[in-house]
Amino acid sequence: MPKFKYINFNFKNRAFRIFLHILFWIVILFTIINSTNGEYFLSFSLVTESINLLFYIFIVYFNIYYLFPKYLKGKSLKIYIPVLILSVLLLTPIKGAVLYMINYNNDFNKKQILFNLHYTFLTTFFIAGVSTVLKILTEWVKYQREKKKLEKEKLHSELKFLKSQINPHFLFNTLNNVYSLALVKSDKTPDVILKLSEILRYMLYECNVPKVLLSKEISYIKNYLALERLRQREDVIINFNIEGKISNEMISPLLFTPFLENAFKHGINKVIEKAYVNVLLKLKGDRVLFVVENVKPEFTQEDFRKKQGGIGLSNVKKRLKLLYPNRYTLEIENTKFSYKIELTIELNNKK
Repeated sequence: MPKFKYINFNFKNRAFRIFLHILFWIVILFTIINSTNGEYFLSFSLVTESINLLFYIFIVYFNIYYLFPKYLKGKSLKIYIPVLILSVLLLTPIKGAVLYMINYNNDFNKKQILFNLHYTFLTTFFIAGVSTVLKILTEWVKYQREKKKLEKEKLHSELKFLKSQINPHFLFNTLNNVYSLALVKSDKTPDVILKLSEILRYMLYECNVPKVLLSKEISYIKNYLALERLRQREDVIINFNIEGKISNEMISPLLFTPFLENAFKHGINKVIEKAYVNVLLKLKGDRVLFVVENVKPEFTQEDFRKKQGGIGLSNVKKRLKLLYPNRYTLEIENTKFSYKIELTIELNNKK
């Protein structure tokens, strides 16, 4: 059977754009002819108006494909306007001469053509000006589209980089924990490895998307804290409370991990007695509140701020700015014996 070629109805397709341009000028031609009804000084025949239109087409495409890119796009407005006027001035007598020859046997039409050359100039210049305005608008739309695309690509690359730093950071800390337990041949080692495998499964196979279910992130936190409970002393208090009804809310994955890591690494791991970590996740409407409070050793405020300036916390702050601009608050309360963070995120899942 013969193969038929179909037009690709895509504005990025060159053949389709040419087809639209031709269709546009055909519509313009018949609109002009139907609107005149043969009442003006020229015999508005198909031939006459076709020639008129050819000159309009020439000045439009000469303007947008030569004058505009060479002068106006290069910000040479002082050159562009005189050159455009000069182009129309040169084109006007040529157009008049062609129409004069077509109407050679019609003395009335010849006189009207010569008498109305200034109208011909003004009409041609007006059409050229309209094409300039339309070209500026299309260039602006194109620029905005490209700008948005670049911003999206930049955001994606930055998030990918920051996220890739979080995973090894967490894995490094956890493997250190497993190593410590293995050295003392603890009975907890198999359970720790099992929890670690569940956590890694989540990180490797479920976190490679922009957003995950909040319920899955909660399960991840539970596994994380369960792993910490296995390796901590029996007198260490670790609480995790959930408030609000969790359903199909979505959130960027692994945002809470650095806060949990810091609570243990810089908190209870450094304290011998009365060590605790209290974690709260509260959902109210489309806002999620995440609170981590932990005991800390009696360092000076300046010393502890330096210890809290690690890769994990720095990365999560950058991710929050990128993912939830103007839709989050992060408050830090650093006292003499405790450290507390309160992170509020507007999920805004409906948008």
